[in-house]
Amino acid sequence: MTQLLTRNGTPVSDLTFGTMQFGGTADADASRAMFDAACTAGVNQFDTAVGYTGGASETLLGPMIKAARDDLFVASKVGYVGGAGRKNILEQFDRSRAQLNEDAIDLLYLHRFDPDTALLDTFSTLAELQAKGLIRYIGVSNYAAWQVMKAQGIAQTLGTKIDAVQPMYSLVKRQSEVEIIPVAQDQDITVVPYSPLGGGLLTGKYAAGGSGRLTEDSRYKARYNQPWMHDTARELSALSADLGTDPATLAVAWVKTHPTAPRPIISARSVTQLAPSLAAQSYDMDDALYDQITALSVTPAPATDRLEEA
Repeated sequence: MTQLLTRNGTPVSDLTFGTMQFGGTADADASRAMFDAACTAGVNQFDTAVGYTGGASETLLGPMIKAARDDLFVASKVGYVGGAGRKNILEQFDRSRAQLNEDAIDLLYLHRFDPDTALLDTFSTLAELQAKGLIRYIGVSNYAAWQVMKAQGIAQTLGTKIDAVQPMYSLVKRQSEVEIIPVAQDQDITVVPYSPLGGGLLTGKYAAGGSGRLTEDSRYKARYNQPWMHDTARELSALSADLGTDPATLAVAWVKTHPTAPRPIISARSVTQLAPSLAAQSYDMDDALYDQITALSVTPAPATDRLEEA
């Protein structure tokens, strides 16, 4: 897989800290405290987007990274709204740099696939930014495998490549195992998955009768409303109790232990909420435990749907 490096040549950490909550459910003080906790734990990769919390995510993150900029790896995303045409990419990238108060960033993702814009237009713009030294790596988020391969072909004709892909991936959302992760492995693309806690389902709080996005947000409720998913969460909580650890730690560690070494994105509203996920940075999961946890969920069918060959 592509080895993402900081400016000083240090490999990125096993975990990625996502700043989507900065300036939203996490105020400035809580955001700074989580940033410091992540750095102390050895996390050096930080993920944001031009539109997160109306730009506040980047505005808050910018001053935090200044003191150790060359030791940190900063990724942002553009194109969630407005498409992936040249004009929109450049306008949003300029806004992102202004919000971060940075001339250049390490990795720029396209936030989602744009079916209405030619990939040549999109990736020639990214290749130009890379050639100018304004970005170091190119990434795509929420792309299907066929979209990744189509884009990769265009990128290679321009003398560059996709270095990172950001799919949804957790113990209860394993569709990425079917084609996204194999494509990434084949194409030497680093996987930086989001939602390793399954929208909070795998923290165990819902099994204990708690409330949150899965009970209050119709989108998350629909995404994680399968009975087997809730069964998996309960079984993971029971296993974590037997092991004397937190289910969130196991959930995040399970993602990072996949043979392709994904760099899962963790996030939270406070240091207290972040701590169990952050503990996965130093959690070494052996093969037996990995297999045991894997068996708690439904393994997706292979891309050919030939179950007898699985």
